[in-house]
Formats: sequence, structure tokens, C-alpha cells
Amino acid sequence: MPDLLIELFSEEIPARMQARAADDLKKRVTDGLVNAGLTYAGAAAFSTPRRLALTIEGLLAESPTLREERKGPRVDAPEKAIEGFLRGAGLTRDQLEERDEKKGRVFFAVIEKPGRPAAEIVAEVLEDAIRNFPWPKSMRWGAGSLRWVRPLHSILCILSDEAGAEVVPMDVDGITSGNTTQGHRFMGSGRFAVSGFDDYAAKLKRDHVILSAEERANAIWQDATNMAFASGLEVVEDRGLLAEVAGLVEWPVVLMGEIGADFLSLPPEVLQTSMKEHQKFFSVKNPKTGRIERFITVANRETVDHGKTILAGNQKVLSARLSDAKFFWENDLRVAKAGMSEWTERLSNVTFHNKLGTQAARIARIAALSREIAPVLSVDPDLAQQAAQVAKADLSSEMVYEFPELQGLMGRYYAEAAGLPQAVANACQQHYAPLGPSDDVPSEDVSSIVALADKLDTLTGFWAIDEKPTGSKDPFALRRAALGVIRIVLTGDMRVNLDRFIDSQLLKHHITQSDADGADLAALNDMLDEIADHGVFGAALETVLAKLAPDAQAKVQEVAAPVPDISADLLAFFHDRLKVYLRDQGMRHDVIDACLSMPGNDDLTLLVKRARALGGFLTTDDGENLLQGFKRANNILTQAEEKDGVEYSFGADVKFAETDEEKALFAALDSAEAQIAPAMQAEDFEAAMSAMASLRAPIDAFFTAVQVNSDNQVVRRNRLNLLSRIRVICLSVADLNRIEG
Repeated sequence: MPDLLIELFSEEIPARMQARAADDLKKRVTDGLVNAGLTYAGAAAFSTPRRLALTIEGLLAESPTLREERKGPRVDAPEKAIEGFLRGAGLTRDQLEERDEKKGRVFFAVIEKPGRPAAEIVAEVLEDAIRNFPWPKSMRWGAGSLRWVRPLHSILCILSDEAGAEVVPMDVDGITSGNTTQGHRFMGSGRFAVSGFDDYAAKLKRDHVILSAEERANAIWQDATNMAFASGLEVVEDRGLLAEVAGLVEWPVVLMGEIGADFLSLPPEVLQTSMKEHQKFFSVKNPKTGRIERFITVANRETVDHGKTILAGNQKVLSARLSDAKFFWENDLRVAKAGMSEWTERLSNVTFHNKLGTQAARIARIAALSREIAPVLSVDPDLAQQAAQVAKADLSSEMVYEFPELQGLMGRYYAEAAGLPQAVANACQQHYAPLGPSDDVPSEDVSSIVALADKLDTLTGFWAIDEKPTGSKDPFALRRAALGVIRIVLTGDMRVNLDRFIDSQLLKHHITQSDADGADLAALNDMLDEIADHGVFGAALETVLAKLAPDAQAKVQEVAAPVPDISADLLAFFHDRLKVYLRDQGMRHDVIDACLSMPGNDDLTLLVKRARALGGFLTTDDGENLLQGFKRANNILTQAEEKDGVEYSFGADVKFAETDEEKALFAALDSAEAQIAPAMQAEDFEAAMSAMASLRAPIDAFFTAVQVNSDNQVVRRNRLNLLSRIRVICLSVADLNRIEG
């Protein structure tokens, strides 16, 4: 079985595209070969800045001969039917076979497709892969029609076995395949022939090309850390930058340079970001002080002066870049120390969304909401409001304009420089968190409050203008925002009734978008105060309307009318994201649904606490058996109510009990109810589940010994009302109807 080696040699491929391109080459070629009947033992793909390579081991020398039988029409079928069958099979009449079947003699076509040599198939598959390669961006050059990420110079394609290597002949827009390649652009010795993958990799390395991106990355990291360690320093780890730099060089040469003393006072994150974004430098810090003092750069060649000229040029460019950063930093500090009002005022001219107003208007809403949320965490409302008012001020700073990825972090530095409380400064940085499912949530109460307010305002705003996620599209990252709210609430064990805050924010958005003014606007703002005080939208609306004259009520009702439906829809969205979050943690979906059906489901902490207790209870024998008892009682009761046309929901009396088991169930229900009600009131769900567990034995005994549908109608009605007590008590803990099994 021969081995296949392919190399596509071009001008420099962007580093960010290389790994994906290598995978695409492997998939397209191997899939094409397998579809054509050529199986293989193993395949591996590689990439460097100037080449994509693929090696396939144990390839079949030729595709197998395929024999296919097709059953056709009867021999006496109409001529047109027979002709159609012949066209489909690609045969003539004399090539058909006649066979006896139950319904008479039938034509059969036996089609043989002879195998093809591997070289012929490889040429077809590779040409198709090259011409239809899925580059994110590609270019056409010269007179040909071929598009590639950069001009393609040569194609190496050989099949090799014990007898030697043969070139797979092919031509793509005048680029003829061969068995040669070339090494490093500057240190290479020209083109050379190869006879197989091992020979190819070895000769490339001798010609200063390391084929494996992983090997290049490991070499860079090892040399960089050793160099820093020798100077008592540490390289700041950055896996993304390491992978990118490994894609920029074929022969990595690690060099360490110094940062000018004038720039060492800059925040380390500024130095690190500037060097990474502009020059792909690694930062080197002093572990004792945490300061960034040096940098690591990776050259693509060895030089006679051991990189001195390269370092000098890099340091000159770096000095110019850091001079800009220092200028931004000093200007920003001046504004920060003056109170940051210049920045916050500037946000009045920055549009957040054309339907949701400016950043300044948004900040005002977030600040008001932060003030409302603050008492939940026993935080000073003034402090929470202050944090929200300055949390996004750094968006107007010169440093964040230059490096948007530093937003929040620079806000913390500027708030500290302005002399604001540390909790406020920390909120500037932390309120964006969490940015993803693995990102940490804010670690302080003030930061958590502002983060919640920020995300809730975003969600309610886009719901108010009907810009919700659809399918896989979520351009405003609203799913991430909802998950952020969930994680902040649950991690902080917060008791937050989301309904109240969703309603108030939605109403604010509708007030902003309405033409209400004067008395109408005052009434709507009164309604916001009522929601803040009492948390119930309907009650707040009734209270405000009661104070207005009939002719003034219409506008308030018009603005407020859409809020309840939108609020319910947004809360359902939170519940959907919560289901995903809890299922990822191993919680059963039916347990979640059973708890979502209970009152207070906008209190996520309470909801999850209930769900975990119920999930744990249902894993026990008592829980599983009690569930069956509940379902049996509920089924009997439901059927009786449908048959009789009445509801059996009250009136069970122990004096009508005829058996000991019946009397024991009355006593057990009395005892359980006396324990469950206060336990639920105290939100002690484990205690409530324990009390429910005590019902298992008496319910089992009741159904074993007692016939519910007695001939005595008084006894039957009493027993059905007794089943109703079972249903009411069990459903007071969770909606067990939603539990499967």
C-alpha cells in the first residue's frame, strides 16, 4: 500500500487561517478518496506560513472493482420502459440478463465498474480540493481563474512505496505537480526533491523549516521561558499569542529586549496589550514587582549579529508605540482626576442603539436600577448608583479608544486616580463579567449589582424593541447576558425577584419611546416608584390609575399595556437559559419543569434550591414510590371528577373512614401537612421533602387495602376528597405532574 504526500506551497498564509486550512485540506482530500473507494490507515496535516502539507499512510493502490445488480422491467414490458431502463444502466439490450421471477421473466442489468489507479483518483480529488478550498478570503492573480489565499507557487504530490516514489501528474492553472519543494525563504538552499514524508520533514528541518506548528510553539515557549528565567524574570503566558506567532515563522529565533525606563510606569496591561496587538511581542514581568520590564520577540531567521539589528529595530518601533500609549495615559489621568465629567458628558453624543438612545441615557437607567437592586444585597444605594454612573466613563477615554479590549480595566485605574471608593473602582472593571460560561462572576456586591443592572437593561431594552435572538442568531449576545444574570444571582445566592426589575426597566423603555409628557409622564414615573416600592406591576398600575381623572388614564394605560406580555416572554427566556445551565450540571429536565411551574419562579435562587431538593428526593426509594402513589391518586381523582362533573377538593372527614389503613392515612396527612406548610414557608425544602417521604408507607398501605370507588357513595366521596388532600399536599412542594415515570 503506497503512502501519499501533498504540499501546497504559496506566499505567506495569515497565521489565523493556518490551522483551519490544514484541517480543511485533510478533510476534503480524505473524504474525496474514501468516496472514490480509496481507504487509508492514517492521515496527518501540517501548516507553516508558506505551506500546507498532508501525509496519508496505507492508501489502497487502486479502488476496488464494484459489481451492481439492478432489477428491471418484465421481458414483455412496453418498449419505452425497457429503453428507459437501458439508459439508466448505461447498457445495450444484449447485455441484459433474463431471469425467472414469480410474476414472469424479468430483465436484470449487471453493471461492473472497474477499479481505478490511486494516482488517477488522487489527482481528481486534489484538484477539486484546491479549486474549491474554503478560504475565508482568497485572491486571484495572473491570468488564471484559480483563487488562493496568497499566490500558489507549487504543488508537491507523490505516491511512495518500497519500490520508490512516483509523481501524481496534475495541472492546476499551469501549476504542474512535482516531487520538489523548498525550505526557508532566507536561509534555505533552493529546491530539492523528496521521496516520502520522513524524507520531506527531515530535509525541511535541515533547510531551516520546522513543519509542525506544535513543535514551533514548544520551541518558542521553551526558549522564551529559559531566557527570561536566566534574568530572574517570567514570561506572561498567552496561549493565543503563542499559536499566532508560531504561525508567523518557519524557523523561530527567540530574542529578548528591554522596555525603555520612561514607559515602565504605565499599567502592565497597557504595556502587554500594546506589545501584543501591534508587534506580537510577549511580555516579560518581574515576579517581585509585577511590572512588565522586557519583551520577547520571535524572528524568522538567524543573523550573524545574533539578532542585535532586529532587536534594535523592534525597540525603536516599540518606543514610538509606547510613547503614544504614555501620551494617552497621561491625558486620561488628567481627565480622571478632574472627576471624569468630561467623559460622561461625551457619552451623550454616543448612540448605544438607534431605538434605545445614547450611552448616557442607558447609564442613567442602569444607575437607577442599581439603586433599586442595592437593598437586596444590603448595599448603600448611593454607592451602587455612583458605581453605575462612572462604570462606563472610560469608553470616552483615549486609551480605550486605542485599545477597546481594555475597557473596564482602565475604568478601574481612572476611578482609583479620581479618588473614588475602591468598591466603585472595582465595579468599573468587574461589571462586564461574566463574559462567557467559564468566566468568573463579579467578586464584590457593588460590582454584582452594576453587572446585573447592566445586563437587565440590555435584555429589557432589546425585548422592548422586539430584537430577540432567533435560532442560531444572537447579534447582541442576549443569551450570554441572560446566562450572566443567572450565574451572578446563583453564585451570590441572591434573592432577587426578577419580575419586579424586568417590569420597571421595560416601563422605562416604553416611557422613553412614547410621546408622554406633563401629567402623563409624571403619572408614569409615579408608577415606577410604585413598582420599586411594592414590586407588583398590576397593583402599581391600579394605584396610579386610581389617582388620575378618567381622561388622563388612557395615555398611562397605552404606555404600560405591552409590559406584562413582554415581561412574561423575557422571564420565559431566562427560564430557558436556566434549563440549559442546570442540565449542563446534570439536573433532570422534568425536575426543573416541575419547579418552574411553582409560584415565585422569578426568584432563581429559590427555584434552584427547590429543584435540587426535589431532584435529590426523587433519587431515593421513598421519593420514587411516593411519586407513583401521587400519580395513582391523581389519576383516580381526575377520572372521578371527569365522570361525576364535580371537583373533590374538600370535605374529607376521618369519621367516615372504615379501615385502619384509611385512618392511618388521615393521620399521616395531618402530620405531613403540619410539617410541610411551615417548612415551605421557611424555604426549607429538604425538611418538606422529608415530611413528604413519611407519606410513602401510609399511601402504599391505603391503596393495598382500600377500594376507593366504594358502593357507598358517602364513603366513596370521602375517599376521593382524601385523595385530593394527597394531591394538594404533594403539589404544594412541586408540580409532580411534570415528573416523568
